[in-house]
Amino acid sequence: MKILAIQNRMGIGDMVIFLPFIESIAKNFNSPVTLLVKESSKANEYLKNNNKINKIINLKRSNKNNGYHDGILGFLRLIKELKKYSFDKVFIFNSSLRYYLICKFAGIKEIHQYPLFKKKEQNIIEAAKSLLLKKLNLKVESNPRIFLEDSSIQEAKEKFNISDKSLNILLGIGGSGPTKRIPSNKFIELIKLTLNEYDCKFFLATGQEEDEQKILNEIILSYNEKCVSLDKLSISEILPIIKNCRLAVCNDSSFSHFSASLGLPTIVLMSDTPLLYGNYSPQMFPILPEGSKIVSHGTNGKDKINPEDIFKKLKAIIK
Repeated sequence: MKILAIQNRMGIGDMVIFLPFIESIAKNFNSPVTLLVKESSKANEYLKNNNKINKIINLKRSNKNNGYHDGILGFLRLIKELKKYSFDKVFIFNSSLRYYLICKFAGIKEIHQYPLFKKKEQNIIEAAKSLLLKKLNLKVESNPRIFLEDSSIQEAKEKFNISDKSLNILLGIGGSGPTKRIPSNKFIELIKLTLNEYDCKFFLATGQEEDEQKILNEIILSYNEKCVSLDKLSISEILPIIKNCRLAVCNDSSFSHFSASLGLPTIVLMSDTPLLYGNYSPQMFPILPEGSKIVSHGTNGKDKINPEDIFKKLKAIIK
């Protein structure tokens, strides 16, 4: 049986969130699934050891509407591309008529999808749960897992001199937008508090944006001997390092999703995105801006994240 799953959201975190639902489809039909996902999801870098996924097709669409699969020509190209696989079923994790028609014209007989034209205020997790419950009578828990080879974990441990005697902590200090990036002074204070009580080594994960690099450099300047920068490594190189850590403290970024899916207790600093992105996994422990009971787009709370709150949560996790 040939099964296609379409997940067209652009983020790495979005892809990680959908993993339990895609894997449940594969288990239900005892057949690995082919994914159609955007290149920006970087799925090839962290799903290569997942035996529930047999192929990843890149969806080449852009925000500027000039991608290979954009527009009418892109519509036709994608139909032609999917048709050659002769899929029996497709699960479309969106409410778009475009993808329904593409699958229909590609000759896929069994199409399962969210209700059409219902995107507004759609909960990313509840919509996926509802689809599989309705179509397959499957109750799926939101607890994504990423699998690594034991050899890669051991190699990373040796290469980066990671000792079990130290408290190894991932700090996910980057973020896809400036409102998600907690200021460097918050992390510096957290490092200070932690080093007062524990022998620690911190692994700093971030991107290449100017603001991200500024935060990284300020932290390194304060605690160079205790920090290892991971910004020059690929995702596939970083994941085994994360797996060697005891816990993670991350902005709402790809690294909070990665660390939680690798089984690490992950403190997620929620400053400007809906809370569900920081508490969907049992491995996630969200920290909200001081004085806030909820958080969402427009909260702009990065300056109100309290390092002492983070440290209290860190200590509770370690105990």
